[in-house]
Amino acid sequence: MDTGVKYDTEKPRWDLLPMEEAEDVVKVLTYGAQKYSPDNWQRVPGARWRYVAAAFRHLVARARGEIIDAESGHPHTAHAVCCLLFLAWFDKHPEVNP
Repeated sequence: MDTGVKYDTEKPRWDLLPMEEAEDVVKVLTYGAQKYSPDNWQRVPGARWRYVAAAFRHLVARARGEIIDAESGHPHTAHAVCCLLFLAWFDKHPEVNP
């Protein structure tokens, strides 16, 4: 039988993403969607600066040894990643929530 061919060497390597940690981020997003509403983060006034501040709060809590956020029950690092993803999204969509 001949060997098959797949041209995927230049494509993103999703298999490199640590899936368990990515799931923690999705759990934080789900928590936020339930607490507020889906995609609420896009409509928060002053979102860019507020999510920078929130990311730092979670990172500082983690740096002080607190692994899990007491309110949500999810890792501080997953919260920080969410904040950074929001900021990355705003960078690509500067017209939204200036």
